[in-house]
Amino acid sequence: MAKKKAGGGGKSLVIVESPAKARTIGKFLGRGYAIEASIGHIRDLPQGAKEIPAKYKNKDWAYLGVDVEHDFEPVYVVPKNKGQQVRKLKGLLKNAKELYLATDEDREGEAISWHLCEVLDPKVPVRRLVFHEITEEAIREALENPRSIDENLVRAQEVRRIVDRLYGYDVSPLLWRKVRPRLSAGRVQSVAVRMIVERERQRMAFVSAAYWDLSATFANAAGKSFPATFVSLAGRRVPASRDFDPATGKLKDHDLLFLDEGEAADLCERLRGADWRVGKIEDKPYVTRPYPPFTTSTLQQEANRKYGFTARRTMQVAQSLYETGHITYMRTDSTSLASVAVNAARELVASQYGKEYLPASPRIYRTKVKNAQEAHEAIRPAGHPFDLPDALRGRLGPDEFKLYDLIWKRTIASQMSDARGRRMTIDVEAEEAVFQAVGKTIEFPGYLRAYVEGSDDPVSDLADREQVLPKVALGESLDCRSLEPKGHATQPPNRYSEAALTRALEEMGIGRPSTYASIIETILARQYVFKIKRGNMLVPTWTAFAVAQLLEAHLPELVDYQFTAEMEDELDAISRGELNHLEYLRHFYFGNEHSGLKQLLQDKQDEIDARDVCRLSLGKPKGQGAAAGEIFVRVGRYGPFLEQGDRRASLPDKLPPDELTIEAALELLDKATAGDEPLGICPETHKPVFIKVGRFGPYVQRGSGDDGEKPQNASLLKGMDPERIDLETALKLLGLPRTLGEHPESGQPVVARNGRFGPYVTCGDETRSLPENLSPLDVSLDEALRLLAQPKARRGAAVRKEPLKQFDASPVTGQPIRLMQGRYGPYVTDGETNASLPRGTEIEEVTFQFANQLLQQRAEAKKKKPREKAAAKKKKK
Repeated sequence: MAKKKAGGGGKSLVIVESPAKARTIGKFLGRGYAIEASIGHIRDLPQGAKEIPAKYKNKDWAYLGVDVEHDFEPVYVVPKNKGQQVRKLKGLLKNAKELYLATDEDREGEAISWHLCEVLDPKVPVRRLVFHEITEEAIREALENPRSIDENLVRAQEVRRIVDRLYGYDVSPLLWRKVRPRLSAGRVQSVAVRMIVERERQRMAFVSAAYWDLSATFANAAGKSFPATFVSLAGRRVPASRDFDPATGKLKDHDLLFLDEGEAADLCERLRGADWRVGKIEDKPYVTRPYPPFTTSTLQQEANRKYGFTARRTMQVAQSLYETGHITYMRTDSTSLASVAVNAARELVASQYGKEYLPASPRIYRTKVKNAQEAHEAIRPAGHPFDLPDALRGRLGPDEFKLYDLIWKRTIASQMSDARGRRMTIDVEAEEAVFQAVGKTIEFPGYLRAYVEGSDDPVSDLADREQVLPKVALGESLDCRSLEPKGHATQPPNRYSEAALTRALEEMGIGRPSTYASIIETILARQYVFKIKRGNMLVPTWTAFAVAQLLEAHLPELVDYQFTAEMEDELDAISRGELNHLEYLRHFYFGNEHSGLKQLLQDKQDEIDARDVCRLSLGKPKGQGAAAGEIFVRVGRYGPFLEQGDRRASLPDKLPPDELTIEAALELLDKATAGDEPLGICPETHKPVFIKVGRFGPYVQRGSGDDGEKPQNASLLKGMDPERIDLETALKLLGLPRTLGEHPESGQPVVARNGRFGPYVTCGDETRSLPENLSPLDVSLDEALRLLAQPKARRGAAVRKEPLKQFDASPVTGQPIRLMQGRYGPYVTDGETNASLPRGTEIEEVTFQFANQLLQQRAEAKKKKPREKAAAKKKKK
């Protein structure tokens, strides 16, 4: 890599990944250093046929960008949008006396440094700077102790990139052919989709069980009352939710005491006059220990639980905090702290909370993670002493302050004393019935003074956690103040939230926490899942069901949890130099006989029936609906629909699969069938008029299409009930737009319309929305003229809109990339191309890199359309 001795009096060139990181480092380095950003990777595998070098285009493997015939040699290209930055870096290097590569300390950072060396071809000394916090002390220490590029880390990143490319670029086309276009497959992504689908299947198969018990309130001689729960009768335990089989709703153990509503009421009456006494008292001490400092995964989980942040939003905010020198590097699997950080935390414990909260010796946290590519310290405040959160309140944005405060508290709490308290249980007995009260007191809060997981306010949470029971004596007689039957119903397993999915993937050893944010982002963008407001849960679409069904039936190894976890371990072994990367790649791709990915996919091309994998059974209805046969969900190219024999029905957008019961499916099919019966015949056209339900709601239709003419459709107005639509109303809807007459001054027609954002009237270039009390079906010319005479309410379209966010200049147009609010939702623009945000994307989550990627994809799609049209035209001829 380097070379000859440094020449003259030029500056030392320091290259980092981002402009923000460059600005922060620039504060600590003198005039002898020039600092520039690479803006992420400057080189990568080709992203499409257009980027593949001409000399490889005729190769069978060219679409992969990896020469699988010659030791899996990757073909690296400098993307068009990075050319300008590469030229700039080469220009700066010409006058530099030495080159410092100060990219992040993980696999990706190491790979960026390696690619910079390969592309820039420096003729001056090259040194690698590694630091996990951007403070003056850390930067100076890195300058005094530079190292060479770690080839093992580079190889680990490259092998992962190749494996992911082989998997994605070979499996995804299979999904395009067998399910629908624009789908994607991935080593971790497809497993995550399977997990989410499996959970939804459990919910769909779940049978709820209703059961009853009793709740009571007792009081001691001093009148102090406390609640208690019915636990057993004559030695038979009262069941809890976990005791029922989720697939049948039946008790797993028939020796338990099952009560229905009537039996619970009878028992309640029998016990009302009973003589209640204290039968047993247990009072035991307990100790809880603080949580370890944050890793990438636990930070994502806690930010999601506490603030509702998505994984991507958390990582974006953490990246900003790191690059501005407030926290240590945020991609880590380690829970350990450097000794200087431990001392800083202990000093703050003593000064902020008191010496009684400081344990005699420092707490040491060890991690079992073997990955050489990960940072060697947990996420914590940067530097020492740590900045107090209140000192940064005005200097950080709202999200940044929340996350810094969270990291600060968790770090400090990790070095605090244990929490101590007592747990008490009181058994109250009468006539062989046992009720139990459980209490808890906190004698010393310890670390809970600083941090309670999932809580914003540790002090108030401590009060909520205490459940103090009154003093009672064994055998003491108690007064029963209330005794009531209480009904319960078992609940299906919860869907995965982002935090729960992250935790499950990590526990299973699948993927790496630093990649979870992009995995979740991808499955949302590809519409494998969507979010519902209730708990911000991830709900699989029917497309996800079809893809999971295909992979499980025909490529089970690729979505096997253990296989994927072992694959991760093998990739880690490569990073530690313990496994030969070429042997691994050959085995993965070519395998033995039919075990390699390439042959496996070739064998399956003709074997997989697209109709079978895209057909999902809901079951066979009972009663009247049974005659029509089994009901299926079919995943078509334009969305999912219901099928029962010859009957078809569209499925409402974003209907959670577990809510599509047999009964709900029959109702949709019946409505669709009813839609085949006309409301009547249009007197003008003599065509039938129907009321129908589509993916986007109910609408009316004139004509059946049997005559070769396209039917005319019209949406219902807001608030209209499809059940009450008659022929007269349907014809009025189909009559829109409706000309009311001419404007007395301009002579132009005044027209009433129903639009995407509601009904309105127009006259020439003038438009006015109709108020709720006026319908486009009935509004008169005079009413419309009065509306048009009023000044137009200035909405966003008539005023220059301010961007929701503004980023650095686009590498393509040179104009700033802006995030705007449009009529149809938020979008990003670089002045030439607009790209809508994927469904479910939060405004706060959009970064420069994400926006730039969307614009690139949109620009590429726009280029493809004319080519596709031309090809279709040619084919027609």
